[in-house]
Amino acid sequence: MTDANKTTTLGEYLLTRLVQIGAQKIQGVPGDFNMGFLDLIEDHKVLKWVGNCNELNAAYSADGYARTAKTTTTKQQDKSDLHSHMNRVGVVVTTFGVGELSALNGVAGCFSERIPLVHIVGVPSTEAQGNRALLHHTLGDGRFDAFEEMSRKISISLVKLGDYASDGSGAVRALDKVLAEGVKQARPVYVSLPTDLVHLQVPKEALEKPLSLQLPRNDQDAEKNCLDVILEQINKAKDPIIIVDACAIRHGVIEETLELVNASGYSVFSTPMGKSAINETHPQFGGIYVGSNTVKEVKDRVESADLLIQVGSLLSDFNTANFSYRTPRSATIALHSNRVETGFATFEGVRMKQLMPKLSAALKSKKDARLTFTEKHLPKVDNILPTREEEVQLGAGSPDGISQAYLWPRVGQFLKSGDQLLAETGTSSFGSLSIRLPSNSLPCFHSQILWGSIGWALPACLGVSLATSEENKKSRVVLFIGDGSFQLTAQEISTMVREGLGPIIFVLSNDGYEIERQIHGPERRYNNTARWDLKAFVETFSDVNKTSDIQSSKQKTEMKESHVKDVKQSKVRYDCVRTKDELDALLKTDEMAKGVAEEGRSTLRLVEIIMARGDAPKALLGQAQATQKSNSYE
Repeated sequence: MTDANKTTTLGEYLLTRLVQIGAQKIQGVPGDFNMGFLDLIEDHKVLKWVGNCNELNAAYSADGYARTAKTTTTKQQDKSDLHSHMNRVGVVVTTFGVGELSALNGVAGCFSERIPLVHIVGVPSTEAQGNRALLHHTLGDGRFDAFEEMSRKISISLVKLGDYASDGSGAVRALDKVLAEGVKQARPVYVSLPTDLVHLQVPKEALEKPLSLQLPRNDQDAEKNCLDVILEQINKAKDPIIIVDACAIRHGVIEETLELVNASGYSVFSTPMGKSAINETHPQFGGIYVGSNTVKEVKDRVESADLLIQVGSLLSDFNTANFSYRTPRSATIALHSNRVETGFATFEGVRMKQLMPKLSAALKSKKDARLTFTEKHLPKVDNILPTREEEVQLGAGSPDGISQAYLWPRVGQFLKSGDQLLAETGTSSFGSLSIRLPSNSLPCFHSQILWGSIGWALPACLGVSLATSEENKKSRVVLFIGDGSFQLTAQEISTMVREGLGPIIFVLSNDGYEIERQIHGPERRYNNTARWDLKAFVETFSDVNKTSDIQSSKQKTEMKESHVKDVKQSKVRYDCVRTKDELDALLKTDEMAKGVAEEGRSTLRLVEIIMARGDAPKALLGQAQATQKSNSYE
């Protein structure tokens, strides 16, 4: 007989650990192999279940949720122990086979972009698997590990809890190891949970302590040698600068990076994937560097430096304008989560999180002289509206129409401190790079630049909105997405409405996939999309609890009872703007400016911006030319 004070169920153990590592929302789609576990989620005191329209959207949304930094910490979240400042982990629950495979594109995106995600898959019972039963959702050949093997390639760690059916202690040890690995390495993990093990009794003693997320300490001799080499390289340079990239965010060195910038006095720039890692109103911030595809003033400043100090670099094609950095490796110091590269030397196992405070301390003494030099040579970055001549040079049409050249600086003027900004792959992600973001102490810009799966941003907006709502803040969540990408995942607006969320969604309507047109086939039909009536579309989601006239009174009563715990759903409002004056007037309204709930209900705003086909941001034009050349279509 088990002692109730010493044991808990495997399902409850897993849920407790998820709370401890930073989850408050679990997303997914029910299926018959996961519903026993979903019962535990729905009855949990801390966790909340958010059902999505499909598993792909659930994974995208969990991605957005995990990207959203917390502004508060708990007692357990000791800064010296917790691996990442972000303190959130995305969780998605799917069912065996058909459900988990639908989520894999979103999971792969998390692996690519270094996002911590726990993918929990409800699988058939251990008995059914042992008998190789010909069950639904299988491939019909008795293989129950086929889908797990697919996930293995895009998961940093994996646990099959069915392997521990008679070993509760082993089950929790294996589970703890996998969860800790996922958080520390900022990558997805895969957990398969058989239906008959959800209530398996396991020891709960380990739950008294949170998972240790502390990274191994740097070898002191190696770290000292590395620091000496770095300082020697810096002292020889006349004009070092700092470039901050994605892994500064993903691996939790935001505070250490800011300390390095302040202590050094150097100019600091971000990459597209590192945008908002550094407060863009910081007096040493000089803009976004994208190799050959950079604004001239910023490009000239970066490429005149004789030493680059890269923090968390992730040098992908879209992040570097097809690998067009001009600074030689010999003049580069690259700080990573698991190594440091100085010129042609590599110090494996020397981690930037522990090294950077020591580097900052060593640089403080000469800060004032360097700061004077920085202030004299720093490019000026601001949200300045273009002249008509500048618009025409970039291909704008009607002078009254909303051009790409006009839109993004105007959006920059609209944004305010505390906002969360999402930009879809394509026109929006390239256009938003030119925005000077308002003051923020934590990352506030989200775009899937490396994986680049169109449609990602709308469900990710759901995840960011869910995360923001946990802190009871009045922050606005603002999404920019093209009409083509919108059509891939638009149904998740219904989940936003049901969950009482009020993001502002701007849809750029320009008749299809503009990024693809710029790369190849501007007149090809395959780059077109169907024209949607967005006003009618968004209004179909305005009453998710509406009963049908064909339902009986009993059915209507049962339906209402099943929704009794629902939050108060959002109102929906649609606007369409075609001219600069219309856009300007809308952005100045109190409702848009404040983004607050009315009468206790949030309002989801969908704003359709009519834009000219063929018009594209300058950064997109440059990248399209580079991609066109590398893809060699002819």
